[in-house]
Amino acid sequence: MLMKKITLSYLVVLLMTACSSPDSRSTKTDTLNNNDTLAKAKTAVYSLCFLNKQAKDSTSIELVIHGITVTGQMNWLPYQKDSRKGTLDGIIKNDTLHATWSFMQEGMKDTLMLNFRFKDNQLAQKPLKLNVKTGREQTDESGSYSISYEANDVLHK
Repeated sequence: MLMKKITLSYLVVLLMTACSSPDSRSTKTDTLNNNDTLAKAKTAVYSLCFLNKQAKDSTSIELVIHGITVTGQMNWLPYQKDSRKGTLDGIIKNDTLHATWSFMQEGMKDTLMLNFRFKDNQLAQKPLKLNVKTGREQTDESGSYSISYEANDVLHK
């Protein structure tokens, strides 16, 4: 139990550090405070980091944006439960990101289609719901973008 807490704490710190580690070869880009960041990404490569902390659970997202193509990492670290860690691949249309999250949980590979929206220095996600016919989670397309992620830091170009 104690080892799981230590490991979870270490992972959260590691993720936060990864999103703020400097690269001496590059200059820092602006954050999503500036509404034209996604427009600028059409001609450059940007890395953006986001964090959602609720009680003892956390989810971190690191996105690498190149034009309309997005890749990255998403790690869901619930308190005292099995985590989901994996990669994101998707495309941006206007301010909306449609991505496939390929992750591992309990030694099993799985994928989910996720929808995100960029707005005011935040990333927001549509919630997931259980499909009772398949027994699998899926994005609730009728839901609002109700899961908020704060910009943690911007990596460098």
